[in-house]
Amino acid sequence: MTQNVEIFGRDFEVTDHMREYVTKKVSKFERYLDTIDKIRIDLSESKTARSSLDRYTAQMTINGKGFILRSEERADDIRTAMDAASEKLSRQIERFKEKRNNPRGDGKALSEYSSVFEPGIEMDGGVPQVIARRKQFDLIPMAEEEAIEQMKLLGHDNFFVFYNVKVNAVNVLYKRRNGSYGLIEPRVR
Repeated sequence: MTQNVEIFGRDFEVTDHMREYVTKKVSKFERYLDTIDKIRIDLSESKTARSSLDRYTAQMTINGKGFILRSEERADDIRTAMDAASEKLSRQIERFKEKRNNPRGDGKALSEYSSVFEPGIEMDGGVPQVIARRKQFDLIPMAEEEAIEQMKLLGHDNFFVFYNVKVNAVNVLYKRRNGSYGLIEPRVR
């Protein structure tokens, strides 16, 4: 398990003692979730934080087959932030395992669906727009209710892209200003 743990420090020196502490904290996740591929820990210190209670940040991300779980906590001490992020992630793992045990959709793998997306060039007045960043990610077939739960687990506040098994298409779930959710169902013409 320890070979799958990546620890990074931003404006923070990660000592050997801190590496041992973090590795010990995250080793318990393997007991609860056996399909973990990688755990990434980001530790940072913000000397210009408005409050001393928000000076240290610990962010934990767990990647596995078919899921990504993330937690982030701030505190006045890096160990306190790490402990809080670890506890938050433990609760997320429990919720994820409960959801995973319930069957979903038609049981087909994403590779069984045939959908073709052709990349295009955006034009503005005949001038191609430059794409500043590209991001690729795996789409996991799920129901709308699961997408809402996954959006909450990841801490995404604005939107979440997923493959909707009910309509066999890529959908975008977004949070509206009044706190409810909206769903974008794109159509190819």
